[in-house]
Amino acid sequence: MSFDEESGDPFLEVQSDVRTLLASTRTLFSSYLRIRSQSSRTSTTKSSSELAEAGQELTSNLETLTSDLQDLLESIRAIEDDPYRFGLDAGEVKRRQKFVQDVSRELESMRRELNSSTNQSSIGLPDPDAFSTAEPEDDSYEQFEHQQQQTMMREQDEQIDGVFQTVGVIRGQAEEMGRELDEQGVMLDEVDTLADRVGGKLEVGRRRITEVIRRGEDKYSSCCIGGLIVVLIILLVLVIII
Repeated sequence: MSFDEESGDPFLEVQSDVRTLLASTRTLFSSYLRIRSQSSRTSTTKSSSELAEAGQELTSNLETLTSDLQDLLESIRAIEDDPYRFGLDAGEVKRRQKFVQDVSRELESMRRELNSSTNQSSIGLPDPDAFSTAEPEDDSYEQFEHQQQQTMMREQDEQIDGVFQTVGVIRGQAEEMGRELDEQGVMLDEVDTLADRVGGKLEVGRRRITEVIRRGEDKYSSCCIGGLIVVLIILLVLVIII
């Protein structure tokens, strides 16, 4: 059984099934012990048949639980070397290991009781101490967690350094843009000054042209008036003569 992040944690799914089946198996085991006790006192065919039936059902449940525990054991072995890779911590790994160990020991106890009366062979329960780090020392896990934390801190430091470098580059670009804007501001001031000078010169030229036009208009008006007076005198002289 492999860990698939997209489909969820398979350990938790199988663990739920194991707990449900284990609860019913405990009830069945109690019933088996009761029937066995009654059978030892009465020794009837009916009680023997009930005992055999209960034993078969109990054996079937134990086999199913054994298979599920094997799956759980494989799941733990797949993650116990580097649980942080799968989003788990050392404490969660220890909790899972303890669950498998406790259930294995309980099933082993049931199996021994069952074999004592039926002489059945072992059904191959997983070894409760089969983990490579089944009962790790606290110091080992603390050291492992410390190493993981150090690794994470180094990665964070590298990321922060990268951010600082990026900020430095952006700051340099901003300073360069500021210098360029200052230079452009100076150039704009010079352009404004030149524009003011050109505007002043244009205004002087416009005034001179206006003055010339006004003088020209006055001269032409005087000529016209003089001409009209001459014409009027001529007309008067002609009237008098005639």
